[in-house]
Amino acid sequence: MKVVMFFIPGGEIPKHLTLSLLAVALLASFGSSMLYGYNLAVVNSPADYIKDFYNRTVVGRNGTSLDEEALTLMYSLTVSVFAVGGLVGSLMVGILVTRFGRKGTLVNSTVLVFIAGALMGFSRTCASLEMVIIGRFITGIHSGISLSVVPMYLGEIAPKNLRGFLGLIPSIFICIGVFTAQILGLHELLGKEEHWPLFLSLVIGPTFVQLLLLPWFPESPRYLLIEKRNVHATITALKWYRAKCNIQSEIEEMQEEQRSLSSVDTVSVLELLMDRSVRWQVISIIVVNMGMQLSGIDAIWFYTNAIFENAGIPTPQIQYTTVGTGAIEVIAGLIGGFTIERLGRRPLMIGGFSFMGICCAGITLSLILQAHVPFMRYISVGCVIGIIAGFCIGPAGVPFLMTAELFKQSHRPAAYTVAGSLNWVSNFTVGFVFPFLQMSAGAFCYLVFCGICAAVAAYVYFIIPETKNKTFVEISQLFASKESMINGHLKLKKMNGYGTLENANTKGEDGVKTGEK
Repeated sequence: MKVVMFFIPGGEIPKHLTLSLLAVALLASFGSSMLYGYNLAVVNSPADYIKDFYNRTVVGRNGTSLDEEALTLMYSLTVSVFAVGGLVGSLMVGILVTRFGRKGTLVNSTVLVFIAGALMGFSRTCASLEMVIIGRFITGIHSGISLSVVPMYLGEIAPKNLRGFLGLIPSIFICIGVFTAQILGLHELLGKEEHWPLFLSLVIGPTFVQLLLLPWFPESPRYLLIEKRNVHATITALKWYRAKCNIQSEIEEMQEEQRSLSSVDTVSVLELLMDRSVRWQVISIIVVNMGMQLSGIDAIWFYTNAIFENAGIPTPQIQYTTVGTGAIEVIAGLIGGFTIERLGRRPLMIGGFSFMGICCAGITLSLILQAHVPFMRYISVGCVIGIIAGFCIGPAGVPFLMTAELFKQSHRPAAYTVAGSLNWVSNFTVGFVFPFLQMSAGAFCYLVFCGICAAVAAYVYFIIPETKNKTFVEISQLFASKESMINGHLKLKKMNGYGTLENANTKGEDGVKTGEK
């Protein structure tokens, strides 16, 4: 396929962010990624009010109230069904982005938020607890989709020197979403009994803004050229997202990627898992995405209030302390976003997981000693803050960016399906297993998370190459060379140990088995 030469004076890919590129990154993250963080935290503040609503609804229907165990089960279902919806959404990503495109998927999925917001907002008026649960499930589906599609979209529209910065913007907005829910959940704002349906349905606002503005922005140039073969639309999109650059050089780089593909058709998840040429990329996204959730961050978020209470913080002040941790999340996310292009992906991942592991060990030590050394209570608070900061500075966002960078166009949707599914399954597993782990191991349960963090940091250090300022083709070549090196090493070991067997199955240059000569 030939492409008409198209130059813009300047000749180089821009090193500075254009307004349109920044606008689409902020808009996509604001209307999609932020809702994930918001929905994670929005049910914490009105928990007692939601339980009371469930109880009154059942009394109105059956004339009998729910016991404490049944009420807790209903509320737990309301919280956990969000993760079930997220898993469903992540499994749909590959099909949606292939059919509708990256931007098209984000725009079309907004209908889910409007449906969910309406269900939750009118649930009390309709005296229907099912509307709350179904609404949470639908918001989970939207979050499962957007958690993968937003980083994919931004990773494909960004020039290679800005891919890291733009790729972490969604994780920053996830932190902002959590922080927003914590602030609005204060008793002085929406943390009152009469406001909880409005509190849950506010997700409609950011999505409405996204629906109004995002359709005016172009689709991913890579999707337009490699999958749709639309050169004119590709050039138009590049002109939109680049200020002064050699558009031809970017198109040639995309065509090089296209030529390197055995087929421009999007591979399925099964084909991805069976493709030995991307074996190490698949293993890498499995390790970092599962490690992100199994690091214990969800358990820390869940038990933050209990740890603060044990530290002697007065109960009325805990909600403000929790808001303070939300602010630290945002600051840590901003630090990661503004340093990733200078430091690279590996340092943020290795440093973040290592620091989390140290803090997990610190929590174990402080919980053991705090009965004898009162000062240790404050050490545990510091370790909680350290785990949250370490997570948000790298592990919170870089795995999604890596999933975009480690795969070419044909494999990327399936890779996000695998990564997203494992992310949600791991999230659900931690939430389900942690209470039992805590009962059986006590303070030592955090050492499990310490070991996982250390293992992921070691894997990144020894296996995953630095991808900063590299094209998708160059990154694939790095993994191909690693595959060749490992295979060569294994083959050498086999020949040293079983030389006769190796020679009997090896062909010489003339095609005749050497054992037959």
